[in-house]
Amino acid sequence: MSRRYDCSDPRQRADGLADAAACVRRGELVVMPTDTVYGIGANAFLPEAVQALLDAKGRDRQMPAPVLVGSVRAASALIDDLGTFGQDLLDEFWPGPLTVVCRANPSLSWDLGETKGTVAVRMPLHDLALELLRDTGPMAVSSANLTGGAPARTAAEAEEAFGDAIAVYLDGGVSGDLPPSTIVDLTGTVPRLLRAGAIPEKKLKDVLGVLVVDGEDEAEGEAEGGAEHAEHAESAESVEKPEEAQSAAKAEDAAGVQEPAEAKEPAETEESPQAPAAEQAGGQKDAHAE
Repeated sequence: MSRRYDCSDPRQRADGLADAAACVRRGELVVMPTDTVYGIGANAFLPEAVQALLDAKGRDRQMPAPVLVGSVRAASALIDDLGTFGQDLLDEFWPGPLTVVCRANPSLSWDLGETKGTVAVRMPLHDLALELLRDTGPMAVSSANLTGGAPARTAAEAEEAFGDAIAVYLDGGVSGDLPPSTIVDLTGTVPRLLRAGAIPEKKLKDVLGVLVVDGEDEAEGEAEGGAEHAEHAESAESVEKPEEAQSAAKAEDAAGVQEPAEAKEPAETEESPQAPAAEQAGGQKDAHAE
């Protein structure tokens, strides 16, 4: 039977966070508030837990869940390459309603669905969510609604949709009134807007200088950015490190991210490797909805 905690009460908040963290480690599902909508979350490193999340929402593996993190360091261990523009986006908009789609660290042992070697990552601007994420490590999280339904803005709405399929409901009151997160694809040389959301397109362009928007002529995007929409460029960090050393370093960081001790560090302020990013855009836009 599911349990619901009123997190406006300090005692229930502490008990709820402890219960939720324990459930996540066991592979059970939890519901938590974020700065946009309520999310249904699972341990990102337990394939059976991720599958339970997809099943609860009525989604198939073609619509993988994004991953929420409690710190920039945790995100860095999941991502193979932020590309030329990624760090600028994180510095400006994290924590907050920005999801970035990047090449996933190939050394990680996880199964989020048919991701084609990518991962969608976000660090939410919500203290309750961040506290849980720093305890559990990265979580696969999708909006708390059945596929096709309206995202839940309260724990009660989420409970009405999922009932006892969820082990713990963390009730943080009404979630933020922001639209869903903006999604930017960083797997190509030029960033591509996959979904408009809480962060306006103009703000993204102010930071990036160039942004390909679905529906725009790609040649126009190339003219602005001076680069074609192809395989993403290597970051400065990957150029400085020998390939083997870089892979080993990331594997070490990723292993630590799965341990609560690593995830508890303070934040630094959390949907085919060969396939061109343009081929993935349509699927990623719908798949990484949050």
